[in-house]
Amino acid sequence: MGARFADGQPLQSWAGPATRRRATLFALTAVQSYIACHFLLKILPDRGESGIEIAVTILFAILFGWISLGFWTAVAGFWVGLRGSDRFKITYLEDDPRHRGVPLARTAVVMPVCNEDTTRVFAGLRAIYRSLQATGEAGYFDFFILSDSSDPDVWVEEERAWAQWCRDEGDHEHIHYRRRRTNIKRKTGNIADFCRRWGSDYRYMIVLDADSVMSGNSMVRLVRLMERRRQVGIIQTAPLTVGRDSLYARIQQFSNQVYGPLFAAGLNFWQMGDGYYWGHNAIIRLAPFIEHCALERLPGKGAMGGEILSHDFVEAAFMRRAGWEVWLAYDMDGSYEETPPTLLDELKRDRRWSQGNLQHLRLLHTWGLRLIHRVMFLYGVMAYGSSLLWLALLALSTVAVFVSVNQPPVYFPDTPSLFPVWRVWRPEWALSLLGSTAVLLFLPKILGILAVAFDRRRRALFGGIRGLSLSLILETLFSALLAPVRMLFHSKYVALTLFGHQAGWGTQSRADTGTRWSEALYHHGPGTLLAVLWAGVVLWYVPQYLLWLSPIIAGLTLAIPLSVYSSRVGLGRAARRAGLFLIPAETAPPAEWSWVADIVGTEGVQGRQEGPWHGFALAVVDPRVNALHLAMLPSGISRPPRTARRLESLRHRALLQGPDILSPHEKRSLLYDPESIAWLHSRVWESQDDQVAQYWDLPTAA
Repeated sequence: MGARFADGQPLQSWAGPATRRRATLFALTAVQSYIACHFLLKILPDRGESGIEIAVTILFAILFGWISLGFWTAVAGFWVGLRGSDRFKITYLEDDPRHRGVPLARTAVVMPVCNEDTTRVFAGLRAIYRSLQATGEAGYFDFFILSDSSDPDVWVEEERAWAQWCRDEGDHEHIHYRRRRTNIKRKTGNIADFCRRWGSDYRYMIVLDADSVMSGNSMVRLVRLMERRRQVGIIQTAPLTVGRDSLYARIQQFSNQVYGPLFAAGLNFWQMGDGYYWGHNAIIRLAPFIEHCALERLPGKGAMGGEILSHDFVEAAFMRRAGWEVWLAYDMDGSYEETPPTLLDELKRDRRWSQGNLQHLRLLHTWGLRLIHRVMFLYGVMAYGSSLLWLALLALSTVAVFVSVNQPPVYFPDTPSLFPVWRVWRPEWALSLLGSTAVLLFLPKILGILAVAFDRRRRALFGGIRGLSLSLILETLFSALLAPVRMLFHSKYVALTLFGHQAGWGTQSRADTGTRWSEALYHHGPGTLLAVLWAGVVLWYVPQYLLWLSPIIAGLTLAIPLSVYSSRVGLGRAARRAGLFLIPAETAPPAEWSWVADIVGTEGVQGRQEGPWHGFALAVVDPRVNALHLAMLPSGISRPPRTARRLESLRHRALLQGPDILSPHEKRSLLYDPESIAWLHSRVWESQDDQVAQYWDLPTAA
């Protein structure tokens, strides 16, 4: 593959600048961490000579380097923003008139779903379809809904929503639906199934999550960029989080849209063509993806073996190993997703992500991977592993303080010395170290706010200086209180994974349902109890140390009310009315999100009820849905006699006792059998039994 554009224009090499930028980044991180560790050793009573202090120093060095790396990434992003551009970015040449004339290629818009809210899924897809129609380039794009849904009611609703969408648009050529019977390898298996069946028909694939929305313009731009830069295998957008009303979600949306662009620009500054793939809102060149990115199961059992859960990072590494570039289009707008509505929903998602990221430890020595991707694997591991290290550091520090207070000082150690060894406490050094750590943690937030404040148009969309400032203060306080809660949960997840406990794969909550007090007590109660006991022991033995632990103790102690109240939609809407945590998608909504709201809020995708039926009952009773479902089942199905007898018994029981008597497994069994569904449909409507009519919500003679 030559490093040339499609029109023959040579590429400006990014490999050399990337190497220099990365060397500078890691040098700054190393020097900063060395200085911090030097101060720490001066502060510790035994100057790092005891076993506990050696462990504390090692943990501190790792963690300080971790936050230093994030700090310099944010600084790089801020620098890019001040300059106004970076010539080493995937969209750099978009203003070239030759770029706008590049023709498009056939592209599949692929959305894997599994037991998702059908209304929201199809509302998002319809909005994307409408946005593509507005570009005049919709003919190049085909939509694929790839279902792994096991809930029989969701299965039927997906079929109905798909058929309704096709009828409404008069388009059966560009909108496709497929449901797999066997959910092998979850999302990766679903995508692999699409690639086997249809991959050769398309040059590109745009992958979406169930909560994704992208503008038609952004999709067209992605295809043109891929056509112009034939050496690129993946372009990942940086989606903005929108669409939620709970207080927790609004705070996360504000953080994402203020600080997210800063970090995304910083990541691209040193990753360049060795970038990330986040699994959605990205475009992929199908031929090399199919050839090079197939994932095998990790050997062994337990959480560190089996299917690779965080597959996207690995696929990006494999694409790059094969010589194809992976870029982050950090400055491309029109890409959106939703954030979990509550803290507990976020932590539930993090359980799976933590296991997936830790699995990358087993891939560090994979043949042919580039060094930067091995580093990125470690970066992903530290996203959750750092919590366990922080918890260990806090525990060891507490023990070290107890030992220092209760153990008499040794002024004349065994080693030869002419002078006694004095223990000297230097509070000014300790405060300097604490202050420098706080700067690393909070300065990126200040830089993010400054980046918005310097832009008059963006500043107005976030509620002006007053709204920005108040939102920053409250978000910082909220984040500081939740940091120890996340630390405790992530530490638990990492420990469970290392001890072999598998994470589940539940459907992510996409509704602002709120957190119940009992639920918060169950999940956060142990952490609160730990904080109270920790604070009591410290207060009893070393009361002066409690001040240093107070941020940790406060966050864990307040976790239950914080989790409950932050999940409230009413408080989120009140904050919006007060001008707090505003985002541009609210003050100047993009057309796509307005369309999503309109479709969800009207009798659209799922709201057009043909009577009182839903899901399985609808497939039995409604003639059109029944005919649709039968048409989508494979023909010529033969059943063993034993299975046929079981299905016959099952459909008779369903007829006489109604759909509510059936388990999900029994409903699926009937839905898979054309004979049973056709039989039930005719018998339900032909029956003269008022009890059958009552069970199936049919009009009775009375």
